[in-house]
Amino acid sequence: MLANLGLLAGLVLLIIMALRGVNILIAALVSSLLVAVTNGLGISPTLLEHFPFGPLGAFSFAGKFFVLFLAGAVFGKMMASSGAAGSIASAITRGLGAKHTILITMLVCALLTYGGVVVFVVVFTMYPLGVALMREANLPKRLFCGAIALGAGTFTMTALPGTPSIHNVIAASALGTDLFAGALIGLTAAVVMFVAGMVYLERQWTKARAMGEGYAVNAQDEYMESMAPALKHGPRWQLSILPLALVLGTIILPRLLIALGLADSDTAVIGFANGEPIIWPSIALVIGAASCVLLFPDFRQKAMESMGAGANDAIMPLLNTAAVIGFGSVVTQTDGFSAFAQWVLDLPLPPLLSVFASVSVVSAIVGSGSGGLQIFMQTFAENYLAMGVAPEELHRIATLGSGGIDSLPHCGAVIAMLTIMGLKHKEAYKDIFVVTVAIPVLATLIAIGVASLV
Repeated sequence: MLANLGLLAGLVLLIIMALRGVNILIAALVSSLLVAVTNGLGISPTLLEHFPFGPLGAFSFAGKFFVLFLAGAVFGKMMASSGAAGSIASAITRGLGAKHTILITMLVCALLTYGGVVVFVVVFTMYPLGVALMREANLPKRLFCGAIALGAGTFTMTALPGTPSIHNVIAASALGTDLFAGALIGLTAAVVMFVAGMVYLERQWTKARAMGEGYAVNAQDEYMESMAPALKHGPRWQLSILPLALVLGTIILPRLLIALGLADSDTAVIGFANGEPIIWPSIALVIGAASCVLLFPDFRQKAMESMGAGANDAIMPLLNTAAVIGFGSVVTQTDGFSAFAQWVLDLPLPPLLSVFASVSVVSAIVGSGSGGLQIFMQTFAENYLAMGVAPEELHRIATLGSGGIDSLPHCGAVIAMLTIMGLKHKEAYKDIFVVTVAIPVLATLIAIGVASLV
């Protein structure tokens, strides 16, 4: 009884500490110790074995995915520092006009994240430009925040095939699939997320106008807007988009060559690309970063500085994710988690629906889609493969499931985005919940239906 209560208390403590803004490294460690003490795991084994090492250890995860986080952060920083990301955002803004602010925001964020730019770089790129857009369109800031969440944190992270997102790479690495696994399932879910998310946000804007709700400036907006002029001096958008195209093109190239009959899977480079779901997208991101130096002459003098800043930017997201996974590693050592896992597997549900349920619950507990997915792959995946679930279907449904209920109020990404924009949960979380939780859950259920028919 005490063990189960301690497990529950550890989970509740992690959520409360996250909501109160406690550093996730501290929150995960304290919560892990609570679980360990109440479950008789021992303090020393917990701190020196269960939390840091093993298949789900914090440092095991950090070591395995360090290169990917580093390459992604460096590429994102170089796109931002060169002005290329801002140039793309400005071009889309000019093309569509302020009356389409929600669509502009969503498209810019989706394009950049699908091209490999990390989420926080996307937020810092779009936010300064968005202040002027919000003011001109009189758009409530909560809906601007919702549009960023939709574009940067939903279908480009979990649904679209080929994305170099950490979610997609975790699944490919664990299952031996590639980044395009379950393409039809993913595309179906992506369309649902895109259409339903846009319909919801546009309807909310219509209601806001009818009620006289509009844009309200705060101190954070004024500070961020002061950064916008620097973004306008970037390279032409036609040139700026090339690094994104290079990243995606490098990832797609092996499949394209095979499809055109120009190579087969036994070719050395093709075999390497298909067999290295972490290294290959990392190489693609490095190529994208190198292209920024080659394509943007004005950027070359500060390229090394940006590279160093990008490397620094990679550390905290990597450690934060690793800390959550380390907490999950401690939790998986308990009898309570074993009982929970068996209970989920014994539920009278179709296998894919069971996959969705299990990965969703784990991701919700830790408040991290990537963390929940890593825990799922280490503790549940083999059972579902033994049930006859195809690896490609498991890859895509598990990835989709990890990107829904993870975005509860204690989710680190949600807290960070609200903090950056100077918003509180009570002001903006309802819209974030709809576009990052409710709609992705619906999309995943529809995708499961499609998978069962294929």
